[in-house]
Amino acid sequence: MKASLLALLLPAAASARFIEANEINRVIPFPDGLLDGAAEQSVEKFLIETAPGETRWVTEDQKWELRRNGQEFMDITDHGDLGSYHVKTAAKPIFPSKVKLQSEVKPLLKNLTKSFLQEHLEKFTSFRTRYYKSDYGRQSSEWLLKTVQDTIKDAGADEYGVTAKHFKHPWDQNSIIATIPGQSNETIVIGAHQDSINLWLPSLLPAPGADDDGSGTVTILEAFRVLLQSQDVIKGKAPNTIEFHWYSAEEGGLLGSQAIFSDYEKKGRIVKAMLQQDMTGFVQGTLDAGKPESVGVITDFVDPGLTAFIKKVIEAYCEIPWVETKCGYACSDHASASKAGYPSAFVIESAFGDSDKHIHGTDDLIDYLSFDHMLQHARMTLGLVYELGFTDFAKLENKANMGEL
Repeated sequence: MKASLLALLLPAAASARFIEANEINRVIPFPDGLLDGAAEQSVEKFLIETAPGETRWVTEDQKWELRRNGQEFMDITDHGDLGSYHVKTAAKPIFPSKVKLQSEVKPLLKNLTKSFLQEHLEKFTSFRTRYYKSDYGRQSSEWLLKTVQDTIKDAGADEYGVTAKHFKHPWDQNSIIATIPGQSNETIVIGAHQDSINLWLPSLLPAPGADDDGSGTVTILEAFRVLLQSQDVIKGKAPNTIEFHWYSAEEGGLLGSQAIFSDYEKKGRIVKAMLQQDMTGFVQGTLDAGKPESVGVITDFVDPGLTAFIKKVIEAYCEIPWVETKCGYACSDHASASKAGYPSAFVIESAFGDSDKHIHGTDDLIDYLSFDHMLQHARMTLGLVYELGFTDFAKLENKANMGEL
């Protein structure tokens, strides 16, 4: 970008100017003569999917313009074949009709603490930005990986084969996968995205990303920490393998999660369930609307069976109710799992309309968040992953085939 153009854009970016309705989905052309024809042809373009089967080519600047106008998408440039390798005839998992492991889960819930949530989120938001192409994004990912690895060591779980590693990408920030081996390779996945973005010049402006998705990142980290206090879990007695994922580049079009689930699909990995936690800390919008504090359960573009079971988990293990809500196509990383053929679900901090409006800029700060609310999400996460980790899916499927469910 030329300096003269940058000087024109920075004031508008800093003030996050109001977008007129007629600007939605409109690409603002460069002034005549700013770029010659050859330069225009050299601008890199990306293939995005804005709805199932609806695609278009855009520049990176156009990607951010679409995001500023509320348009979610998957950048499928490198993973246009996602979903084509999965065995479509494979039976979808049958999920339990009720929670059954309260005696094991409830003692663990007492060990979840707000102090770790706050400590980790304060550090995570101290990076100027976690934009996936930035060196800050790399640094924050390295800090997060070390923190996850230290959590494993502190629990003594490394002695039983529990690991955390980077899933490497061609950009600066890598995703992270923590694995707790079970008695089979059938896997339960808990996910959150670690990157943040300022949609006004992502590579230049700060993006603390406290709620989006620092809150989800530390929420699943806290659930992971307490899950490792179960000797049955770390010693591999669960029927299923358990993984915690922290995805890179969600804000760029679900790039990190697409890379992971494309890899899983091609390797024939069996993922029985995937839950995404994206924004778990903002409750003030709900309260200002005169509504009760609740957990938002997304109902569109998700697996209905898994979503129904999540509601039962919230009822059993949370101290607040759930509320149904919708967020549209490709609104977070669960969409990558779904497209690969894996059952996925998404839980958010509130009804979507009452969620945090401070995201994607300099004002996404801890000041607006509730650690008590994050703790409710951690309770749900811990309950779900324990229940599903110890679920015998083959037995459930046999009962269903026998008409016993």
